[in-house]
Amino acid sequence: MTARPPANILRPMFDSLANALGKAYRAIVGQKVLTEANVDEGIRAVRQALLEADVNFQVAKEFVADVRARVLGQQVIGSVEPGQQFVKCFHDALTELLGGQATGLPVADNGPLVLMMCGLQGSGKTTTCAKLALWLRKQKKKNPLLVAADLQRPAAVDQLQSLGKQLGLAVHAEPTTARPPEVCRRGIDFARAHGHDVVILDTAGRLHVDEPLMVELQEVQRKCTPHGVLLVCDAMLGQDAVNSAKEFHGRLPLHGLILTKVDGDARGGAALSIVKVTGRPILFAGVGEKPDDLEEFDPARMAGRILGMGDVVGLVEKAQAVIDEKEARQAARKLQKGQFDFEDFLAQLNMIRRLGPLKKVLGMLPGVGSLLKDVDFDDRQMKRLEAIIQSMTPRERQRPDGIDLPRRRRIAAGSGNPLEAVNGLIKQFKAMQDLMKRMGRGGGLPPGLGEMLGGAGPKPGGGLPPGFPGTPPRGFPGGFPGGAGGRRRR
Repeated sequence: MTARPPANILRPMFDSLANALGKAYRAIVGQKVLTEANVDEGIRAVRQALLEADVNFQVAKEFVADVRARVLGQQVIGSVEPGQQFVKCFHDALTELLGGQATGLPVADNGPLVLMMCGLQGSGKTTTCAKLALWLRKQKKKNPLLVAADLQRPAAVDQLQSLGKQLGLAVHAEPTTARPPEVCRRGIDFARAHGHDVVILDTAGRLHVDEPLMVELQEVQRKCTPHGVLLVCDAMLGQDAVNSAKEFHGRLPLHGLILTKVDGDARGGAALSIVKVTGRPILFAGVGEKPDDLEEFDPARMAGRILGMGDVVGLVEKAQAVIDEKEARQAARKLQKGQFDFEDFLAQLNMIRRLGPLKKVLGMLPGVGSLLKDVDFDDRQMKRLEAIIQSMTPRERQRPDGIDLPRRRRIAAGSGNPLEAVNGLIKQFKAMQDLMKRMGRGGGLPPGLGEMLGGAGPKPGGGLPPGFPGTPPRGFPGGFPGGAGGRRRR
């Protein structure tokens, strides 16, 4: 009996809150009218979830009162069920709590846009500076300059220079004996002289808020007059992040917030509390460790994610960023003609992998996130499929029909997979080719596939039948990612 791999202990931010909102929704579903009794039953679960998510007590109290007033104060529209009306009121209140309308970065009238980054040590400030510069270059076609002004933390300057070299970003750095305000001032002058239209100042942090830190930051702000002061907050800190944000906001004119480590096991309370307490919006969220893992924060879309409505717009934006439209069109035409080979399939696998972890991508589809909460997807299965295809010769990839038994054994040995996995993959691939040919000609299902599907549709019991494209090839432990092969946690 093979040992089961350990489950991923990290869970997406807001999971507990989303689950509680699901319970609240189920308490309302089926009710003919919204009454104080059934609304209070749903609200009670939400209040408990907010407090468990480490939301500030006063913020939770005001939010619950706001939702209750919205729900009871509205007339139920004839064609809308009370449960749906409840979710709509909740979505509106949650969007407002998260900041209302999406707020962008400030605009510079003349000269480069100067952004001053501040935050505590360990919040990911220096890494976020590089992520933001990369985002500005890719999304806004800017030419940013990073200024290494964190002269307190050992190796902070080296870290920023290393990130700049890795990502191809310009960095202005001076010896650590210089004064941070003067380094920032000279960095802005350097940007003007060399055609940089955005300057990001990476200022110093401390393990906690103290007077020397705030005096230094105030001096930088006074001498450089940045267009926007951005506070980087660690979502894992919960109420500590809220308290430090209050301190920074009391001493600096904050334009907005950047929340980091959103992909960790943070309970979401910081994001819900920090906007309410400071009055400043969240501009960006760090959703991973890679340089591209920085997302523009949209309150309405985040509220939709929390409520299980998904984020299709975000998924489309992510796909547009990593998928070449011309390649996708060519692949679609080849699919319709049945000319799709393993070379094309490998290219499609790489496109899917560029979107990120499969569970995270599928979770952006409406209603899918809650269905996948107990399912473990092993993204290594993608690599196993890739290993099988890469163990084929170029001729074998282009002509799968010519892969006989000796070749299959060689491919299995070369990829480190059982022969059954190779056989299953080739069989499914041929079935997919036949299906696409038939559909491209406007015909029905290929011979035998109708019986496999049990007539009009998939067999009862959930999932797709064995052998159908998308289900796991036989021999793959854990199944094929994205099909019926995800592991369900017990």
